[in-house]
Amino acid sequence: MPYGNVTPKRRFIVFTILFIVWMIFSGHFDPRHLGLGVACAALVATLSSDLLLPARARAQVSIGWRFLVYVPWLLWQVVLANLHVIRLIFRPAEIRSQVVRFKTSLPGDVAKVALGTSITLTPGTVTMDIDGDEFFVHALSDKAAEDLKSGAMERRVAKIFIVSDSAKT
Repeated sequence: MPYGNVTPKRRFIVFTILFIVWMIFSGHFDPRHLGLGVACAALVATLSSDLLLPARARAQVSIGWRFLVYVPWLLWQVVLANLHVIRLIFRPAEIRSQVVRFKTSLPGDVAKVALGTSITLTPGTVTMDIDGDEFFVHALSDKAAEDLKSGAMERRVAKIFIVSDSAKT
C-alpha cells in the first residue's frame, strides 16, 4: 500500500527529480551507478513523496520561480553596492554610518528573513534585528540608507510572496 495520499504522477515527478539529482552528484553514468540511482530514487520516492512534494507544491513551485527571477536582480544590486563600497574606500569622508529603522508589511517570517538576508548580502548594509514587523539595519552611507528607504528591495521580495503595494501601510 502506498504511503500517504500521493498520486502516481506526483510520485513519478519526485522519482525523476531525485534520479536527476543522483546523476548530477554521482557523476558516474555506468549501468551499476545508474541502477543504484534508480533503486534509491524509487525507494525514497515511494516512502516520502508526500514530504518532498506536498499537496501545496504548486504554490511553493510558483514562489520558487519568482525567487529565481529575483536572484539576478539581487546579484546586480550586490554588484552596484560593491562598487559603492569601493568608492567609499577612496572617499572615506562620504562614510556616514547610521541605523535605519523601518516597518514592513511582508507576510510571515520566511518573507521577512528573505528581505533581511537580501539586505545583509548587499555590501554596505547589515540587518541587525527584526522585531515583529520592524527592521533595524546598519547602513554605511547616506546612499545605502536611501536605497534601503526607497523600498525597492522590499517590493521585489513582496512580489515573490505575492503582496500587492496596496496591502502595504
